[in-house]
Amino acid sequence: MSAYQIAVIGGDGIGPEVMAEALKVLRAVTGAGLSLSWEEAEAGATLWERTGEDLPKETLALCQGADAILFGATGLPNVRYPDGTEIAPQITLRFVLDLYAGVRPIRLYAGLPSPLAVPAGRTIDYVMFRENTEGLFASRGGGARVGSSLALDSLVITRAGTERVARRAFEWCRRRPGAPADGIRRVTCVDKANMFRSFALFRQVFQEVAREYPGIEAECAYVDAMSMYLVQAPWHYDVIVLENLLGDILSDLGAATVGGLGVAPSGDIGDRWALFQPSHGTAPDIAGKGLANPLAMILSAAMMLRWLGDRRGDPAAVEAADRIERAVGLVLAKGIVKTRDIGGSATTRDVGEAIQKALGA
Repeated sequence: MSAYQIAVIGGDGIGPEVMAEALKVLRAVTGAGLSLSWEEAEAGATLWERTGEDLPKETLALCQGADAILFGATGLPNVRYPDGTEIAPQITLRFVLDLYAGVRPIRLYAGLPSPLAVPAGRTIDYVMFRENTEGLFASRGGGARVGSSLALDSLVITRAGTERVARRAFEWCRRRPGAPADGIRRVTCVDKANMFRSFALFRQVFQEVAREYPGIEAECAYVDAMSMYLVQAPWHYDVIVLENLLGDILSDLGAATVGGLGVAPSGDIGDRWALFQPSHGTAPDIAGKGLANPLAMILSAAMMLRWLGDRRGDPAAVEAADRIERAVGLVLAKGIVKTRDIGGSATTRDVGEAIQKALGA
């Protein structure tokens, strides 16, 4: 039997609520060759207010010793570091654990609302690879500010950082069936290479890596045009790779086309560690009201199991991930329960329980 130890961090706002439902679902797939156990730890703005620490060394040690990290959401808009930025231990973990590939699946499940008029026979199903440790985020905690009149942050692109995330994107593409529109395996580089030397290097390195994968189509697009293409014809895309800030922005745009952030999972993946969390924030305005959509958290747990299965060559973990994704698809397609953000009135707990039930069907 495969056994995995998971570090669990609920965090702030709705984080603990959606995490509770994900853990219910993980309990439902435990057994039959798969053993999952977890230890919970604190991190985030609430902890920082109480102790002056947002990521204690004990929490970091737990994450480093675990097989994977399952993370809820952290940060509160009214709680800030002295420099005015939000508490964000999840970003600290990306840098400390070198979680360089931010993987953001954008998938339109049957039964989910989309603001787009999706033509018959088309769907939306692509994955964004956001470089997680460079780009404009490399200035986090640095930069420069002169009083209230000037501030400066630097955008950092390196050959090594771009090569590794581009290779991750191409390798991921190899395992996919291709873009929904034409079945072609395709990786798209998104940048602003016509204006900035940093992005010109990003594109150059991407194109060099692309030559190592002759069976996969490689193309490039400028970010301003891409914000239009993802609305006009998202079914053309299969895998997209882009700089940190651009990935942060366009992944939210993509989520909006498939039902919103409440159904948008993510994984921050490195060579040794990986952290999985919903793409949404802490939503303090609805915290404690049972209104949060736990599907992004549940689908992030499925991503975690798939990563563990792929990493260990473990079919039991992969099958558990498949089961969770099928259960989510069944609940949505049949309209069994939906939270208000996707057109229903179900509570957070209702959705978790419906997924549990579907897993037993």
